[in-house]
Amino acid sequence: MNNAPSYNMSRPVFLAYAALLILVWGSAFTMVDVAVISLSPIWLVASRIALAAVLVTAYIHIKGLRLPKLSDARWRWYAVMGTTGMVVPFFLIGEGQRTIDSGISAILIGAMPLITIILAHFFTEERMTPTKLLGFVIGFCGIIILFLPKNFSLSLVADWKAQSLVLSAAFCYGLTTVTAKRAPKTDSEVGAAMMLICGAIIAMVWAFAEGIPSSPPDPVAYWMVLGLAIGSTGIATIIYLHMIDVKGPTTLAAINYFVPVASVLFGVWLLNEKITLQVIMAFITIIIGVMVSRIAPSRPNLTPKPTSKAP
Repeated sequence: MNNAPSYNMSRPVFLAYAALLILVWGSAFTMVDVAVISLSPIWLVASRIALAAVLVTAYIHIKGLRLPKLSDARWRWYAVMGTTGMVVPFFLIGEGQRTIDSGISAILIGAMPLITIILAHFFTEERMTPTKLLGFVIGFCGIIILFLPKNFSLSLVADWKAQSLVLSAAFCYGLTTVTAKRAPKTDSEVGAAMMLICGAIIAMVWAFAEGIPSSPPDPVAYWMVLGLAIGSTGIATIIYLHMIDVKGPTTLAAINYFVPVASVLFGVWLLNEKITLQVIMAFITIIIGVMVSRIAPSRPNLTPKPTSKAP
């Protein structure tokens, strides 16, 4: 078995990887919003995963790495992760964002870190502490502050079916993050290729079963598929698996709180939107939440005190 070596990740490398994940995942919301206008959700899913699978597989072969034999048990693990971490959530988010805006979608996806730490508590060695839970709840409040509209009313939950689809996607992401931690040790690049290949096969079968589109999508949709395939599907999957192996599900989940912030900043950059007090308050709240979640529980000092000797 081609096991990946385990090693500690330096802080600069960790911050660089985290920043890259935040950027590529943050841009994905906008790309999906644009693509589903003229491309059905399942064909968007199949296209981005299949293209990413080709690119990542070519990349690992150029590096001299090879995929394991089909009889290798790891294929079953990565087939599950390709389904729960790509095919199903990508489809659910695309379908949901047909009728709800990306802001509400981001709030619902923001539940992923909370789901992850609960699952990690029961299925990995990472235990949920009161401070960790409090920190993640504070972080989720930051997501709500960021995207909750000023004219809040019960009408926001009227489209509960579409919102439940996106919330289900958040559960899928949390489940995949925990599964990746329990999967047999594999080089992250090889694991990403296996995950993408399995996901692409499942998505393509699903897409062709739905039927070939009667008309080609808008040309801009092709650029969105390319951007999603290279960034949030290809490169991000390699980094995602590597960071779970080195840092664990909880750290990866905390990074996800900054993804919606990046999405808003992309709007500021590309759409000339303004940075409001709401955005600043949300960012500060998320920072506080992540800092609280990183507070280690105090442990009693069990070192026995030296006994005084009689003079």
